[in-house]
Amino acid sequence: MPLFPNFLLSLFLLIGVCNCRTTTKNEESHVQMQTQTLNTNPTLFNPQVPPLRTLSSSKRFEGSSEFVKLKYHMGPVLSSPINIYLIWYGKWPQSQKLLIKDFLLSISASDRRVAPSPSVSDWWQTVSLYTDQTGANISRSVSIAGEYSDLLYSHGTQLTRLSVQDVIATAVRAKPFPVDHRNGIYLILTAEDVTMEDFCRAVCGFHYFTFPSKVGYTLPYAWVGNSGKQCPEVCAYPFAVPGYMGGGGPGHLTPPNGDVGVDGMVSVIGHELAELSSNPLVNAWYAGEDPTAPTEIGDLCEGLYGTGGGGGYIGSVLKDGAGRTFNLNGRNGRKFLVQWIWSPVLKACAGPNALD
Repeated sequence: MPLFPNFLLSLFLLIGVCNCRTTTKNEESHVQMQTQTLNTNPTLFNPQVPPLRTLSSSKRFEGSSEFVKLKYHMGPVLSSPINIYLIWYGKWPQSQKLLIKDFLLSISASDRRVAPSPSVSDWWQTVSLYTDQTGANISRSVSIAGEYSDLLYSHGTQLTRLSVQDVIATAVRAKPFPVDHRNGIYLILTAEDVTMEDFCRAVCGFHYFTFPSKVGYTLPYAWVGNSGKQCPEVCAYPFAVPGYMGGGGPGHLTPPNGDVGVDGMVSVIGHELAELSSNPLVNAWYAGEDPTAPTEIGDLCEGLYGTGGGGGYIGSVLKDGAGRTFNLNGRNGRKFLVQWIWSPVLKACAGPNALD
């Protein structure tokens, strides 16, 4: 459920290709080829990134599902068209809002003229493979149904997992957002000067559902914070690396839109939306026996962005002429670097930029 960029080796080292950031050299040569994306000539490459030791334990897996006990627990998935109600908490520059909204609106942009392959819409296709007990798939229609800006930090600059529901309640009363029981979800995005309980230490984002005692009814929501000033080396990795890595190894990658914090947020937002859609009430798709600490479809592929990921490599991704790293195309010429998602069909991590 929460996005944990965690890196202790576990028993999952038994998996054929474990996505663990180590300093072991990859004996295979890097594949170099040219493809055409919009008006650029991006180069395909598989960068090795140094190991991150900031947080503990690992939820990242790659390989046979024999070791991944992902189960369906009979709960609902978001099979109806998904209406996102955005809550901007704190002061957000318009440029950052536009970047995030372009990503969200790219999910349903299936027209190749709008976003050429590999696209954000192609990426969401893996998420849409998940079904509920009636056989209904997660919807491929995702739209922004409303926005609310809490410029005055109505609940302070130090939030908790519980007080974030007060933020939702304030937005519901002030906007007011409709009670969209069938289609609605809330996405709370906090500015770079807002702290959150466990942020940077254990989570970069999380999802859950609202309590009637707090908001008045039950609806799924996700929270993601801007780590730009607080912990980019954790939550915007690999666009930033910890100070102790300075001077050694290949270092950080260049973000596709020039904003380390928000480019890092995009992958976290994708991670949380995929999990919220497949496990909105924490009783649908997850691995493990404890629904309060489930391993979900994003957790299984954390740190993987392309074919050949693992052993310190993020996988084969694209780099344009300006050196910006990405693996997905979006609307308005945007590019994004977004982690892969576990496929229930392939029984492995999957993404539209796969080479095989």
